[in-house]
Amino acid sequence: MHSSPSIGLFYGSSTCYTEIVSEKISQIIKELLGEDCVQLHNIADESLAKAQGFKYLIMGIPTWDYGELQEDWEEVWPELNELQLSQTKVALFGLGDQVGYPEWFLDAMGYLHQQLQIRDAKMVGYWPVDTYKFDASQALTADKTQFLGLALDEENEFDLSDQRIRTWCTQVLQEFGLLGND
Repeated sequence: MHSSPSIGLFYGSSTCYTEIVSEKISQIIKELLGEDCVQLHNIADESLAKAQGFKYLIMGIPTWDYGELQEDWEEVWPELNELQLSQTKVALFGLGDQVGYPEWFLDAMGYLHQQLQIRDAKMVGYWPVDTYKFDASQALTADKTQFLGLALDEENEFDLSDQRIRTWCTQVLQEFGLLGND
């Protein structure tokens, strides 16, 4: 147990699914680390510049239609170029539809990962692809064995999300160095 680590959780959400997942992640982190350790930020209401005030970041982004950015992320996208993240550990989670849009599954998470890597963020929280069925994604590691963050499909695998979120939160907190491996 650490005393109030500062984790910023930033998300964009049009249909409330990413917001709900953000709230679930926040709740799990609070259970594991304490009430004051994570702050939620809806990028539609708050500046992305606030991300610079955190040593640890979690960012949530849904993919829309044919691999497009969600509207709130699209609006703040230029702000990513202003962020200085060289000492920041960042984990991503993405929402997509692997059945309806199998050729673009979680593409927006891949685009966000690329932009944050350019800003020298230390990326963590990669997630195995082996239980998913999709054709293509911009959100894969070079060897295509992992997503660049937690992959969620609330349309087709809603029943798997809670366990995936809980497992991923523990993994990310360990990779942040905030939780032991026990």
